[in-house]
Amino acid sequence: MAGGAIVSTGSTKDYPGKLTAFVFFTCVVAATGGLIFGYDIGISGGVTSMDSFLKKFFPTVYRQEEEDKSTNQYCKFDSQVLQLFTSSLYLAALIASFFASVVTRVFGRKWSMFGGGITFLVGAALNGFAKNVLMLILGRILLGIGVGFANQSVPVYLSEMAPARLRGMLNIGFQLMITIGILAANLINYGTVKIKDGWGWRVSLALAAVPAGIITLGSLFLPDTPNSLIERGYDEKAKNMLRRIRGVDDIHEEYTDLVAASEESKLVEHPWRNIIQRKYRAQLTMAILIPFFQQLTGINVIMFYAPVLFKTIGFGSDASLMSSVITGLVNVFATLVSIFTVDKLGRRKLFLQGGSQMLVCQIIVGTLIAIKFGTSGVASLSKTYAAFVVLFICIYVAGFAWSWGPLGWLVPSEIFPLEIRSAGQSINVSVNMLFTFIIAQAFLTMLCHMKFGLFYFFGGWVVIMTTFIALFLPETKNVPIEEMILVWKAHWFWGKFIADEDIHVGNIEMAGGKSKAGSV
Repeated sequence: MAGGAIVSTGSTKDYPGKLTAFVFFTCVVAATGGLIFGYDIGISGGVTSMDSFLKKFFPTVYRQEEEDKSTNQYCKFDSQVLQLFTSSLYLAALIASFFASVVTRVFGRKWSMFGGGITFLVGAALNGFAKNVLMLILGRILLGIGVGFANQSVPVYLSEMAPARLRGMLNIGFQLMITIGILAANLINYGTVKIKDGWGWRVSLALAAVPAGIITLGSLFLPDTPNSLIERGYDEKAKNMLRRIRGVDDIHEEYTDLVAASEESKLVEHPWRNIIQRKYRAQLTMAILIPFFQQLTGINVIMFYAPVLFKTIGFGSDASLMSSVITGLVNVFATLVSIFTVDKLGRRKLFLQGGSQMLVCQIIVGTLIAIKFGTSGVASLSKTYAAFVVLFICIYVAGFAWSWGPLGWLVPSEIFPLEIRSAGQSINVSVNMLFTFIIAQAFLTMLCHMKFGLFYFFGGWVVIMTTFIALFLPETKNVPIEEMILVWKAHWFWGKFIADEDIHVGNIEMAGGKSKAGSV
């Protein structure tokens, strides 16, 4: 496997334990934090394609769409204020993730989820009752704070609760909930657009309170992770929790390693300063580049603006919402593929296969739109031709949903040692939100100026990110989180950044100054 590395069998530990019903239940409840993120991604694109919503809040865009039927299709929705409605949430989430890091570390993962759920609830109420653009954007900012807290804490919680050999499957529950949230939003938009008095958009926005209520109530019943309990000094509670979540009494080895990791983390007074040390170069690089690349796959272009995009390429309003329901269904089912394969095939194979599939589809979709719309942006599509566009967008969404979608959250959440875990996850979330914000704010303008070339633009980035994964991401499946340093030490490139003294006895036995880790 070019550029990859795994730890040799002799140097990793398979702690005793099984997947208990308790762990499965807690992971499902925690993963519902993904519903609020997914619902928002799906809902905002739907309401911005509703005429009644545009008429009330963005009359200029509505008039432009209504009055000038000959308008270049690429440019008909180009409005900075309309884009700010969608993107303001992600800017708020970016800032909130840094505060969430402190809450997650000091008070535990569950209270970060609770705080996110409450804030999202308030934001949903403001949006549902919005009277003007200010109320609308203020509500979006509160939704963003909720998303920032949930996205910071949920992936870490799932990775810490799960047994190492099933960590991928349980962690991807978060991405599955995101896709279910998107699908639910698409179905709700499809129903509410038919409300005759033109207040359907209020229902769509206010129903964000449902996923917010689920994670808010659910988080109250969640236990703390053993890692978090040890980190906060509750050693006996941590031991009992570890016995309960593993379903065995023989937890001594895993508990000892968690305590050793915690003791080491206590020596770190400033995780934000420590994360830039040479020995964490690999983790820091992944925390920045994986979420950066995830946004540059172009997926949010499809998910945010699917109804607008389909409307732009000639679908009617109802048809465009229906097409986004179809892509939402594909997203859910393809994520299930990832859940059942990620701990067998590993992270790298899914990344590489999904990247190749997305690249081919982006070239085809860009070409199909180019043939019909050219650079003038004026054309109409036959039903058969439009069906081909939707088909290849669906194949693209499937490729994303079993690769960059779930793995963009899974890999960063499982690679950090405890001492920098909260800081690392905050960087991951904030980079993700920063580029989500930039793309949400710029997409409609980019579509107007780059036209069909936008699909080739994102295709070019998929080539770069797939090459990066092939060369620089080692395989992390089945490796306990506290042992992950062995994977980096074994890697052809990252190994040179980690000195032998950085690897402690709790993690690995040294043999002649070399770690017992093998490259593949």
